[in-house]
Amino acid sequence: MEHRMSFENRRLIGIVIAVAVLLLIPFTAMKLDAGVKWSWFDFVAAGTLLAGTGLLCEFVLRKVKSWNYRLLLLAGILFALFIIWAELAVGLIGTPLAGS
Repeated sequence: MEHRMSFENRRLIGIVIAVAVLLLIPFTAMKLDAGVKWSWFDFVAAGTLLAGTGLLCEFVLRKVKSWNYRLLLLAGILFALFIIWAELAVGLIGTPLAGS
């Protein structure tokens, strides 16, 4: 009996790989002394944001059947990621979590 990985499970693996690859960019820049100064907390926060966003998008893709609602929800999720990332990086809104 042949066991084949479903398309949904491939997407989950893709999310994990994408998060790891994206986190390698600042890690490599930091090791090459290219001006990136991230702490371990920065990597945890970025990994959590990216993985959470990916998993939330996967949940929407699996559960929401209407393409219009899917697109609307996915756009909202990605917009929220952008706003949170910008706030943590440069303080777009000015919360106490704002970066410099």
